[in-house]
Amino acid sequence: MADCISYKDTNYFSKLILDYLEEKHELQGFYANYPKLENFKKQLAAKKENYTTQTRKVLVDSLTAQYANTNISLKTAENLKFLEQENTFTITTGHQLNLFTGPLYFLYKIVSTINLTKELAKNYPDYNFVPVFWMASEDHDFEEINFFNFKEDKIQWQTNQKGAVGRFTTKGLDKVFKNFSKNLDASKNAEKLKTLFKEAYLNHDNLAQATRFIANSLFGKQGLIIIDGDDKALKKEFAPHLKMELEQQNAFQQINKTSRALEEKGYHKQVNPREINLFYVEEALRERIVKREDKYFVKNTELSFTEEEMQEELEQHPDRFSPNAVMRPLYQEFILPNLCYIGGGGELAYWLQLKSYFENSNVVFPTLLLRNSALLISEKQVKKLEKLSLNAFDLFQSQEKLLEQKTKEVSSVNIDFSTQKEHLKKQFENLYKLAEKTDKSFYGAVAAQEQKQINGLAHLEKRLLKAQKRRLKQELARVTKLQEQLFPNQNLQERELNFTQFYEKSGDVLLTQLFRELQPLEQKFCILNLAY
Repeated sequence: MADCISYKDTNYFSKLILDYLEEKHELQGFYANYPKLENFKKQLAAKKENYTTQTRKVLVDSLTAQYANTNISLKTAENLKFLEQENTFTITTGHQLNLFTGPLYFLYKIVSTINLTKELAKNYPDYNFVPVFWMASEDHDFEEINFFNFKEDKIQWQTNQKGAVGRFTTKGLDKVFKNFSKNLDASKNAEKLKTLFKEAYLNHDNLAQATRFIANSLFGKQGLIIIDGDDKALKKEFAPHLKMELEQQNAFQQINKTSRALEEKGYHKQVNPREINLFYVEEALRERIVKREDKYFVKNTELSFTEEEMQEELEQHPDRFSPNAVMRPLYQEFILPNLCYIGGGGELAYWLQLKSYFENSNVVFPTLLLRNSALLISEKQVKKLEKLSLNAFDLFQSQEKLLEQKTKEVSSVNIDFSTQKEHLKKQFENLYKLAEKTDKSFYGAVAAQEQKQINGLAHLEKRLLKAQKRRLKQELARVTKLQEQLFPNQNLQERELNFTQFYEKSGDVLLTQLFRELQPLEQKFCILNLAY
């Protein structure tokens, strides 16, 4: 049902991530244990030593409270109970609270996480492994999450709310529901999507609750645990690290040091830490905390605190302090008995800047695993590929290269002038022998003339290619259309499309196939023929 291609051959992943996947020596100081089955033994030992019974109790109590009004599966209930035990560890992924899950890779992240827990359970039977989805409910980049793409339409939510997006009320999403519903067909699967959207967004008070409902509806039967970090008890437990950040700016110092080391090895840094990597959060407010001389200020507000007042604020109201993107990983790994974080290429790039920060904070750095990626192809599209004498691997090329390849394949004339170029070089060999018997200026003239004629052949080759493209315009248009269907906006499908486009046709078969085909430790890009 599925073929695989290396991440390198997709042409869509950075040098940093490709070098990490190849375990290049240059990167080995920037992570702990590489994601191999046997290395989880070391990760288990390190986390078991570092994670306290007190933190585990706070975690379980908070999750119990968060799930108070959620209908959960027997598997989820079992996993919540397992988390009370000291031999239970988590595998975690996280994501923003995108409208109706956002990009397709939302599913791949969670499927990768659940599948890894199953694989670890088989190989380490003395432990329990629980899949966790960390909701990035405290983000405030609403423009990044307020839409999803469905077929040719952008389904978007307009609201003037400010602050942490997880706290946004779902007011106004009834209009989005009507717009989305109009685009669906009359199938049973479409009705399921309507019901899921309606129950999530029209029957819950805020975006965090709605996202929990969707993730639980899709993956609850697999035992997924969904956690909201915007939680007073969890932040109170993390308060010593919040205090350290306010007073010592550890993240700024350690991450900058690591970033410089990465840059010296030729890699680009993904994120830049602030001097203080915390936001101050209240209703409709999430603004950076900055320090000037001996006072703390909340940007774009009138709020200010002395050092003593800030300490008291942290003690009384830890929920008002929100880690930013570079500090959130520490918060997550401190709170959870976590072994491995599963993320996309961009995420792993900034995690690779964090190891010394974790060490300085005395928190175990997790194993980093690149989430599964996939290209979903319908049976109809498979037939089009066959008819065009293409395979899915061909489509990972740039459009220019793909069309050039196809033109050369189907052209009735040979567009490759390699034979003529070789013949030309042989003709010039005798001239070079003659030139060796004369002066350097004649030798240079021969070389210049050879290059001129080779350039001329190359120019004619391009002209011929262009002419043949015009002649084959209709067939090439079919190639272009198919590639644009599978690589919308010349980007990976998983970064552009939403799961609804596929679920409408295939229903739960979509998830069944993903669970069967996506193997997280294989570290390859999957091409999946989707059964409708």
